[in-house]
Amino acid sequence: MIFFERQTAYDCFSQEDHWNATERGYPMVNFTLRKLLGMIPMLLIITFLIYAGIELMPGDVIDFLIPMDQLAEMTEAEIAAFRAAKGLDGPMIVRYFNWLVSVCKGDLGYSLQNNMPVATLMMQKLPATVELSLASLILSSFLGILLGVISALKKGKIADNVLTVAGMVGVAIPQFLFGIFCIILFSLNLQWFPVGQRGAGGLMSELHHLFLPAFALGIAQTAGVMRYSRSAMLDSMNCDYVKTARAKGLPEWKVNMLHGFRVACTPVMVLIGFRLPTLISGAIVIENIFQWPGVGVWFTDAIKTQNTPIIMSVGLFMVLMVLLSSLLVDILTAVLDPRVKLS
Repeated sequence: MIFFERQTAYDCFSQEDHWNATERGYPMVNFTLRKLLGMIPMLLIITFLIYAGIELMPGDVIDFLIPMDQLAEMTEAEIAAFRAAKGLDGPMIVRYFNWLVSVCKGDLGYSLQNNMPVATLMMQKLPATVELSLASLILSSFLGILLGVISALKKGKIADNVLTVAGMVGVAIPQFLFGIFCIILFSLNLQWFPVGQRGAGGLMSELHHLFLPAFALGIAQTAGVMRYSRSAMLDSMNCDYVKTARAKGLPEWKVNMLHGFRVACTPVMVLIGFRLPTLISGAIVIENIFQWPGVGVWFTDAIKTQNTPIIMSVGLFMVLMVLLSSLLVDILTAVLDPRVKLS
């Protein structure tokens, strides 16, 4: 009889646990689906604005595709036929719709300059940009969290004041200006780091070429993460559970690291995840300064020549990165913070 009662209680407990897990799971799925569906109109609006912006650019793309002497000898019918062959005829809204249909089929189109598939060209350029962005993210996250924690632990002291001023300066300096400064100091004068290419002689050569552009790209991110880490660390150190741990006689380093730092990391990690798209967009500027063989130089050349398929493909990638990062941040916030309503 006792065994039967225990078994029944166990069964009821398991069913209740299963019900609670289901209750927690379904709202999260619905929450994610709503966010994904909400991304579709945003994606359409942003890509349409990019396409319209290309259309409003001064000049004619034909001038970049046909030499001037040859263009002067062509008739209007020949120019019209050339436009039709390149898909440049018809109203703008029709061309945008055709591009959208092609993208939905997995076709990013062909470069107007060399007729090569844009998807193939992007797969050649994208790894260098992703490598630079991830290296900058890791470097800026490590330095930002480390300096932020030091600043919080040294609150009101000289180290805190120096790091606070350095953080303000790091946020204020434009990336291109800091990149030029890094090239002049570390490459031209000190000759510590090379500029212009990816490393081709193994891991150490790769890191040697990668460090300077990654550092220049991540300096503003480092300053932002440092200031946010300092604020989060100070907030967690003032919580009751930290004071309780300190009152129990735990070592100060254990109180700060195991109780204060662990809690402070949650909002900082959300911030870092949300800043990845800004690193990729900022990489375009840094790649042009350091002549890094990624998407940046390729994208800039496409803008100069009004190469619509390339511009739209890079723009689509950046928009997707921003929207997916925003979705990831929303999901992480909903998972980590029980106060967020999923319904």
